[in-house]
Amino acid sequence: MHSPDTLPDLLRGVGMTSQRTRDRMVARLAHQGIEDARVLSVMAAEPRHLFLDEALAHRAYEDTSLPIGLGQTLSQPWMVARMTELVLRESPRRVLEIGTGSGYQTLILARLVPELYSLERINALHHRAASRLRLLKAANARLRLADGGHGWPEAAPFEVILLTACAGELPEALLAQLADGGVMILPLADANGKQWLTRVRRQGDQHEVQRLEKVRFVPLLQGVIR
Repeated sequence: MHSPDTLPDLLRGVGMTSQRTRDRMVARLAHQGIEDARVLSVMAAEPRHLFLDEALAHRAYEDTSLPIGLGQTLSQPWMVARMTELVLRESPRRVLEIGTGSGYQTLILARLVPELYSLERINALHHRAASRLRLLKAANARLRLADGGHGWPEAAPFEVILLTACAGELPEALLAQLADGGVMILPLADANGKQWLTRVRRQGDQHEVQRLEKVRFVPLLQGVIR
């Protein structure tokens, strides 16, 4: 536990976790094509370093993915920004995230959408993320330990469903929880195993699938690890 006296310094960061370092990250994101000022502003403000083990915190604002334990990773800042930008294009009220992970993508989304639901299958990650999000007062983020492939049916329909792990095929249970006109954003593997960031829009009983760019994510797995 951190004392109230040290918490403000922890949030602000020092050295390689300072505001100046965050500002450099955001300038790089803008140079790389991230255009939504809301995304850039939130990522400049939020302490990404708190979502990593202390030994890796100094690398939090590098343009790379980083391990968070249990075979999982924190996506590189550009991917977080890109996926968030795609979510905001839909002007959603209610968003479902599959794969809370460290909780950083969850925090960025929670700052930008009215209602956020997030599922994580690994108990240790779920509790760690919940603690960080409470610390940062992300009260509109509702978290649950569950198999993400089943979604959150009682909270459906969702205008956007975002997956932060790669699916081998379109998850039927999640497609059914999309609102009509809603969008699923996910890494999706092709027949050769290559991963593509993919946007799927529901139009009645039909789904319009659009590949965006090549990506690399951990696989979407079944079951809950307690």
